[in-house]
Amino acid sequence: ILDIVGLKPGLEVAASMGIMVLDKGSFFFCDPYVNINPTACQIAEMAVIAAKQVRQFGIAPRVALLSHSNFGTYQDESALKMRQALLKIQEIAPKLEVEGEMHADAALSEIIRSKTFPSSTLSGQANLLIMSNLDTANIAFNMIKILADGQPIGPILLGPNKPIHILTPSVTVRGIFNMAALAVVDAQKEKREK
Repeated sequence: ILDIVGLKPGLEVAASMGIMVLDKGSFFFCDPYVNINPTACQIAEMAVIAAKQVRQFGIAPRVALLSHSNFGTYQDESALKMRQALLKIQEIAPKLEVEGEMHADAALSEIIRSKTFPSSTLSGQANLLIMSNLDTANIAFNMIKILADGQPIGPILLGPNKPIHILTPSVTVRGIFNMAALAVVDAQKEKREK
């Protein structure tokens, strides 16, 4: 796809974002379908463009960089990558509400997070969950879809120069309708911006 339409100006990476609509609210997962093992800089860029997309849905993004490490408990490559991504995000989008690296339960529970990391700048429950690699994001997204009986939307492609999205083999009729509607809205927005 990117070979044909390219990336939006100023971007160096494309990504995907899945939305899971649950009784507890809507949660955004990045990146379950495109980048296998993104670098810290790529994760930072994905988080920023995903947050922009979340805002377009009228939702204030609260970003959590997820990891097996919880605020510095591990010093391995994956944990360090997420810590470096946080620093990069704070540099390129200083007003974005973001915290990490942290466990998923800390991201989703302010009570757990305040016990583990009382000086966290993230308020409430995170709604944009950024994962360290494709395996983690894809597994988490699909497990929650089944275990929590979630209504998935997406994957939404972030970064292409045209309104293009992809469908997964398990997409439902409702999912096709949702993605078609999103593509139409994206195309209308692009037309207005010209």
